[in-house]
Amino acid sequence: MFERSKVILVPFPFTDLSSSKVRPAVIVSEPKYMDQDVSVLFISSHLPKRKGSTDLWLKSSDPHFEKTGLKLDSLIKCNKIATLDKRIILGEMGYLHQEVQKKVDEKLKLALGLD
Repeated sequence: MFERSKVILVPFPFTDLSSSKVRPAVIVSEPKYMDQDVSVLFISSHLPKRKGSTDLWLKSSDPHFEKTGLKLDSLIKCNKIATLDKRIILGEMGYLHQEVQKKVDEKLKLALGLD
């Protein structure tokens, strides 16, 4: 269940830690390096007029969208990273296709300033 590329449902914390909201997220940490925690990226169905350079748009018309378990066009916010205890994962929704995960990796590198 805690594999890289899995789309899961978690209580995702607000950046000011005032509260959290149940949201989909994608696991980006590698299982062999995980202990009790998992690193995830926030997924939102709120689509701004302009997406950020570190956002990846998942369109319901994409050939692999159905495998994600998402219902609406969504953005993976590669600059919204959280490390959470595995015990708070509420469930698994689906997974990202390998091609989509490669795009996430590129956006994540950009967000973290890695070459």
